[in-house]
Parts: sequence; structure tokens; C-alpha cells
Amino acid sequence: MNVMINDISEDLETTVQGVQVAITVFLLVMAALMIPGGKLTDRYGRKRCFMTGLVVYAVGALLSAAAPGLGVLIVGNSILEGIGTALLIPPVYILTTLLHPDVTSRARAFGVVMALGGIGAAAGPLIGGLITTAISWRAAFVFQAQVIAVIVLLSRRIDDPLPPDPTRSFDTAGAVLSAVGLVLVVLGILAADDNVWLTVALLVLGTLVLCWFFRSARAKEASGREPLLSPSLFRSRTSNLGLATQNIQWLLLMGTSFTVAAYLQVVRGYDAIQTGVVFTAATLGLLATSLSAERLARRHPQRTLILSGFAVTLVGVAVLIILVGSFSTAWAFVPGLLLIGLGLGVMLTPSVNVVQSSFPEEQQGEISGLSRSVSNLGSSFGTAIAGTILVAGLSTGAYAAAMITLAAIGLGGLGAAALLPGGRSLSPTGTAGSAESRPST
Repeated sequence: MNVMINDISEDLETTVQGVQVAITVFLLVMAALMIPGGKLTDRYGRKRCFMTGLVVYAVGALLSAAAPGLGVLIVGNSILEGIGTALLIPPVYILTTLLHPDVTSRARAFGVVMALGGIGAAAGPLIGGLITTAISWRAAFVFQAQVIAVIVLLSRRIDDPLPPDPTRSFDTAGAVLSAVGLVLVVLGILAADDNVWLTVALLVLGTLVLCWFFRSARAKEASGREPLLSPSLFRSRTSNLGLATQNIQWLLLMGTSFTVAAYLQVVRGYDAIQTGVVFTAATLGLLATSLSAERLARRHPQRTLILSGFAVTLVGVAVLIILVGSFSTAWAFVPGLLLIGLGLGVMLTPSVNVVQSSFPEEQQGEISGLSRSVSNLGSSFGTAIAGTILVAGLSTGAYAAAMITLAAIGLGGLGAAALLPGGRSLSPTGTAGSAESRPST
């Protein structure tokens, strides 16, 4: 979507802000439904949720390809693809955690997941740019559906190590409250460039709904019922800090991606292919460090890796601001994007590992859903915050303001990482442990 901004806005007679809303809503739907998606894996099974998510995603992609206007595109891409992703992502992390019990092997497995995810996220703009330029942006969505069909065929070989529990209860009211609260908060951020008072009202209302959700969860847990999200998940200081770093990492990644892509296309006049090529610098950085996750985990504490990742990423943001402001060539974007890719690749895997390793097997469904929800909420915040600043005045000054805002938030992530324990691995209680620590059964 990032490299199709101009093509979609012209074809559907919408604006850059309209495309930004579609992207943000997609990320928001994922964030809002990731926790319910994680809980559903316990009731219906990880493989079944994964396959269902794939099918829903494919339907959304085909609907997006046929969209006559922005509204239908939002239904297909933002709603259906968002729902599909929320169903298919938690099983990936749950299965990875269950099949790799010790921290070192899990780091290797998550490293592969993150590396391949990085390849997809970074190669997506290039492939999408090629298809968009050669055929149309609609063909790019058809290509998504074709990829999904291949994954469905390959997924038949997946074995679910734990049987589903159909008797497991599901907190529908909690799912609604959490989703509404998150939607209101992100909508508040999106409204910032139009109406400040509406922004304040939405943020306050969203916060109140989320407080209602957590109060309801505590009451249900106290009465012996199972809430959508157990408040006990937030009793681990280490996990809370890990979740904070995850949120800010994805905020930086998606905020930078949207800002750079929109600036390249709208201000510099780059087409989809040129924009995708520029982003290959981030691809190389992500690959180089993500594929080294196992080796890095053996040699360095996870806290060190997360701290180093934030430091390198912040340097990359600074380089993007300085070079892009000084030079008009496309090469000015390459060093900064490369550093951001390197930094994010270093810290994405240990942050996930910190969170997942803080809980036993019976809580992996809950914590996986929470972890991915927090990450996708960060993606929503990144696109909403940076995008709102950028589209308010598409210029070099707005670009710099958006990137400086991202850097300031990144400093908060660096501070959270500094508070993590310094042990090489983590036990299920969230404390520093030995390299052989594994979740209890």
C-alpha cells in the first residue's frame, strides 16, 4: 500500500490522507482483534485459526482488487485483510514458542520468522511497485491472493502440538470493549490535523473504555470466570518493558515507512518501482541482523541487543533527516534506511523472546495475542502519528517534523530497554535465568 499511494489516490479519486486512513485502519483492525484472535486459538486450535485467517485475507485481497472506491477498498484491505491477519498471526508465534522450548533455539526460530517477515515486508514494496507499474495496483492485490493460495496448500502439513479445547469460554464483551477503546484512541490521533477538540474527546473516551475493559477483566478473574485478557499478564515487569519496546519498534518501522514512501511519491515524484527500490536498503539491513539472531542471542544478553538496536535505529533516523534535507538524490535515503533496518533486525527477535519467555505454555495463547496486538498497535500509532504530521503539509519541513517526532518516541523505547534485566535469558517468571530456562508445563 505504501508504494501505491499515488496510483490508488488517482484511480479511486481520493487523497493521500484517504490512503493513509486505509493503511491505518488495517493496522488498527489487526491490533484490536489480535488478543481475541490469540484466545480463539485455544478454543478452536492453532491450525484451524491459521487456515481461516488465510481464507479471510484472500477474500479481502480479491475485494480490494475490484474496489470501485475508497470505501470498498477499506472493507477489503483494511477490514477483511485485518481480520484475516489477526486470526493467522497468533498461531505462528504460539507454535514457534511451543515447538522450541529453550531460549537459544527459540531465538533461532524467531530469527527465521522475523527474517522472512522482514523479507516479505521489505520485498513487498518492490514487488508491489513492479506489479503496479507494469500492470496496475489492482493486480498487486490479485497477486496477494495467489500467494495465500500457495500458503494454504503448504499449511496442510502443519501439526498442532496441542488439541483445541471447545469448552474454553470466550469473553465477547471484553473483545468488544478492547476493540472499541483502541479504535477510539487511534481515530483520535488521525483527527489531530482537522479538529483538536475532537482529538481530545476521542482520546479521553478511548481511555475510559479501555479502563472499563481492564476493570471488567479484573472483576471476571476475581469471580472465577476467564476474561479476554488476564490482568496477571501485566504483573511481570520484564514482560511489560518488553511489550513497550515491541510497540515502539513497530511504531518506528511503520511510521518511517509511510513517511518516506509518501514523501518520495508526493513530494519527489517517484513512481512505485523507484520507491520500492529505495526501500531495499532497509531489506538488506533487516536480513543481515535478523538471520544472525541465534548467534547474537548466544553471545549477548537480550537487553544489550535491544539497546543496541534502538541506538542504531535512532542514528538511522537522524541520518535520514540530515541527508534528505541536504541532498535531492535518491541515494540520500539509503544510509538511513539501511541503519534503521539493521537496528530493527537486531532487536525485534529479542523483544519477542523476552515477552514470550516470561510465561508458561498454558498462557502462550494469551501472551501471543497481547504481544502481537501491542506490536500492531505500535504500527497503527506510527502510521497515524507520522502520517498526520506529514499530510498536514507535504513538504521537506513536514517530513523532518514527522521524523523528529519518531526519533523522540524512539528515545522512550531506548529508556524502556535500559530498564530490562541484563541476564542472557529469561525464565517464565520474567526474571533473568540460565540459558536452559524453558516455560513450565
